[in-house]
Amino acid sequence: MNKLYVYQVKQADGNMESLENYKGKPLVIVNTASKCGLTPQFEGLQRLYEKYQEQGLEILGFPSGQFNDQEFQTQEETMKFCQKNYGVSFPMFAKVNVNGELAEPLFDYLTSWGENGADGEIKWNFTKFLIDRQGNIIQRYEPQIEPEQMEKDIQKII
Repeated sequence: MNKLYVYQVKQADGNMESLENYKGKPLVIVNTASKCGLTPQFEGLQRLYEKYQEQGLEILGFPSGQFNDQEFQTQEETMKFCQKNYGVSFPMFAKVNVNGELAEPLFDYLTSWGENGADGEIKWNFTKFLIDRQGNIIQRYEPQIEPEQMEKDIQKII
């Protein structure tokens, strides 16, 4: 079994979910923030989700206030904001740290992937990881890369 699937993450409602539930699906895992200059990337992520969801694509959003505290304090505020302003319907999880001693273990794993120089700490909100159907990390996209720029790579693994 691929190492990705051993991780459990906290859903927005506080329940734990195994990433094994996403086995066999292409994934985009992204750290998000509601009060960031890059927040409009939610629109592009939602468009990708709507376009490729029937082919199995899942986008997993992880709010983080780790960069200039650009996330709401409560999960409820975050969820309302994402749904009201961007129509986000892909899974959003509980607020996490993505770097440091308190980092969500999933992000420790994602940032340890060294192929193509993609390892290392997350530099900012909206760092995106593309995962194939077998749970392999295919690509890391830095925050300035718009979701639309990922589409060709997504098509290759759909």
